[in-house]
Amino acid sequence: MLKDLTWRQTFPGLAGLSAAVTDLLDRSAVSATVKKGTVIFGPGNPAENLLLLVSGTVRVQQLSEAGREIVLYRVHAGESCVLTTACLLAFEDYSAEGIAETDVEAILIPRDAFDELMSVSKEFRAFVFEAYSKRITDLFMVIEEIAFKRMDIRVAQKLLELKDAQGTLHLTHQQLAVELGTAREVISRQLKEFERRGWVTLSRGNIELRDASAIGRLADAP
Repeated sequence: MLKDLTWRQTFPGLAGLSAAVTDLLDRSAVSATVKKGTVIFGPGNPAENLLLLVSGTVRVQQLSEAGREIVLYRVHAGESCVLTTACLLAFEDYSAEGIAETDVEAILIPRDAFDELMSVSKEFRAFVFEAYSKRITDLFMVIEEIAFKRMDIRVAQKLLELKDAQGTLHLTHQQLAVELGTAREVISRQLKEFERRGWVTLSRGNIELRDASAIGRLADAP
């Protein structure tokens, strides 16, 4: 049993559990810390625990048959990993990998406890499926963007999403291509065009936003 139970405050959806269910959850929960860059799960591995993120960020990405990577989503503090949930429910192995993008603190709910909690608690089921449905909607949006949205708009949106407080992205063209599920050459051409317009300054491993307003107008284009 965990001595420090304050982690449950990170997940408001667990507030409505009965005393018996809360006791079962607390008895089965295991805390884990993971260093930045650690591969938490990968394709072909079974899901053994429900992952509840207390702090940090986990990046979930997939490799296509053509060898192209794409970031599917990120798990942040207060969220669960929908792929892990899907694998637990379907008794299937992972089809993507999860990487600790920062140092991570997490709570692990072992499969046996997860199955029991799902069977005895309507509130726990609601907590799991609410997170599941929200992430599935996000994944459909990713598919829609890849299939239908112009690349220049997608690049502009991603630049604004990933920039730091100083308006700089510390990543390579290849890393940005992985974020958008496209080829590095496509990203490089688009960034060169943005640079020609005076919107960004490019250097090795860095993209500096010089005209965030112009990028924002493109990002908001229909």
